[in-house]
Amino acid sequence: MNGLNIRFEENYDEIHIMIKPPGRDGFKVTLHVDTSLEEARKRYDFAREEINRSGPRMASGKITHVLFDMDGLLLDTERIYSEVTQDIVAPFGKNYTWAVKAKLMGKKEREAGEILVKELDLPISVDEYLKQRRIGHALKFPFCKPLPGALKLVKHLKQHNIPISVATSSHKNSYLQKTANNQDLFSLFGENVTVGDDPEVKHGKPAPDIFNVAAERIGFDFVDQKSCLVFEDAPSGVEAALNAGMSVIWVPDVNLELDPELKSRATEVLYSLEEFSPEKYGLPAYD
Repeated sequence: MNGLNIRFEENYDEIHIMIKPPGRDGFKVTLHVDTSLEEARKRYDFAREEINRSGPRMASGKITHVLFDMDGLLLDTERIYSEVTQDIVAPFGKNYTWAVKAKLMGKKEREAGEILVKELDLPISVDEYLKQRRIGHALKFPFCKPLPGALKLVKHLKQHNIPISVATSSHKNSYLQKTANNQDLFSLFGENVTVGDDPEVKHGKPAPDIFNVAAERIGFDFVDQKSCLVFEDAPSGVEAALNAGMSVIWVPDVNLELDPELKSRATEVLYSLEEFSPEKYGLPAYD
């Protein structure tokens, strides 16, 4: 694997290792401070294997409008979701694994709660789980931070007058908690935000409702669906974008096991917004 570009980045209690061959998709390996050497080696080897298996991807046509998911894509909130839910289920001897989490990602709040209670056979009601979850989130969400590359990309698109919007399954109150201390990023969207409890969003992801509503609100004409680009981290969100007929860049967490069939349908798979090349999609290049 000659020519690999390997970059290290420290972020709070994590180290991100970006592995990228020239002209190819890259891969991000995330190591926590308590990650064992054996686990670190496994993740690195897995990244190399993924790069070997993936070929170069073709750029699509010109993009005119861009939609962003929020959790795990613009903001580093997925860790908070995991910590809070694990704290709730631990007293019952349960573990909130990535296999379970993958089924919840991108879903509306209540639907996600119903799936979790059923999957882990919890001896509490969905309402009780959601109550505890909201309390935990309210304590931690104000401290979440943007993920690498998010501010640079959104600011770049804004400066070049590309219509942009947030399209998140988070309810409005949750959205406000997460963004209150991140206005450098979210003020760039202005009023262009569609949340999960918006009355016009009848069905959650993987239904295309949220992306259709968000796109329409920023003037997308739906003549060429592929000219609207969606950034997503969740499998259900990728499916929602595909169901809307839009182009979609999948930016999954390194811990998420990717479905090969869904991966093949995504326009591109990246492991950080820092890897995105606007010019591949007919957008202005970075200065």
